Amino acid sequence: MSRRLVSLTLDTLEDLPRSCRQCVFWELDPVAAERACAAGDPGLDKEAWVSQTLLEWGSCGKLAYVDGMPAGFVMYAPPAYVPRSMAFPTSPVSADAALLTTAHVVAAFAGGGLGRMLVQGVARDLTKRGVKAVEAFGDAKFGDAGEPGDGCVAPVDFFLAVGFKTVRPHPRFPRLRLELRTALSWKSDVEYALEKLLGSMSPEALLRPVRPATRSTTAG
Repeated sequence: MSRRLVSLTLDTLEDLPRSCRQCVFWELDPVAAERACAAGDPGLDKEAWVSQTLLEWGSCGKLAYVDGMPAGFVMYAPPAYVPRSMAFPTSPVSADAALLTTAHVVAAFAGGGLGRMLVQGVARDLTKRGVKAVEAFGDAKFGDAGEPGDGCVAPVDFFLAVGFKTVRPHPRFPRLRLELRTALSWKSDVEYALEKLLGSMSPEALLRPVRPATRSTTAG
């Protein structure tokens, strides 16, 4: 099973699930989002937002592929680029953090570590750009019967599972935070698999150069 992580571009935008490709929950303020949906093609607004953010700020998303199939994605940006970020009871996002808006793993690929892989990809990208932390609004009642919700706010449990900590509690929409140095300290899946394969053997010892069979003992 091959897995790879790529940055969101206008080309890879088409690999988002259709419901997400057409969603402008985060990209527009509530009134503008409602108007875009009423106009019939919010996907155009989504594309315009991605294009503008890429030009002005840079990479704003990561997609994970498993054996060539789109398996999950995350999107992120400075809070100033995310009008919806001010509509939460636990706003605003901290001044030193980027906002992770959307996180989604396709059900068929859930439980395989893709969420952590995506978040670590975000951490690497943002660290190179001088960002210290990433924050997110989580839904504490995601999937509960009788609770309104459209899936645009990822479940709190997802963020907690990938290392986020609650910084402003709320019964429905707490704000969570991940220090990027924490995410970058995680062992990669490759290292973990190598340790499992080798058991008690030391990978470092196996990777040392092999010494020649004979050596000169003459003093220099």
